[in-house]
Amino acid sequence: MRLTSFTDFGLRALMRMASAPDRAFSTADLAAEFALSRNHLTKIMTALAQAGIVTTRRGGGGGAVLARPPGEIRLGEVVRLLEAGQPLVECFQASGGDCSITGCCRLKARLRNAEAAFLADLDRSTLADLALPPLERAVPA
Repeated sequence: MRLTSFTDFGLRALMRMASAPDRAFSTADLAAEFALSRNHLTKIMTALAQAGIVTTRRGGGGGAVLARPPGEIRLGEVVRLLEAGQPLVECFQASGGDCSITGCCRLKARLRNAEAAFLADLDRSTLADLALPPLERAVPA
């Protein structure tokens, strides 16, 4: 299974946020830390906020904070959210895709089972399990 960069970047940001769940993180700071596009990260944060995983505040002292304790946010939930609309294979598309062997394919059911097992495994872990260690800031000499 391959995750999109949208999901990868979202997980990285949430792992950092889980390291200090009461701190507000700006998209600028997170983007700089992980060398990501700030614009792309803003779209991710918007999706996470709409789903109730983070809350956002504008202005001084603003940024994104986890909406729930890290131990209550399951990785499977996050992956399902951020991968929504990204089917594992073409035939998993809502339209059924353009597969010429749909009627006799034996692979589709196995791939569905594998995808379900993958997500079930992620559901056993939370952001608390993956919180990144706090950044060590360089102290001037």
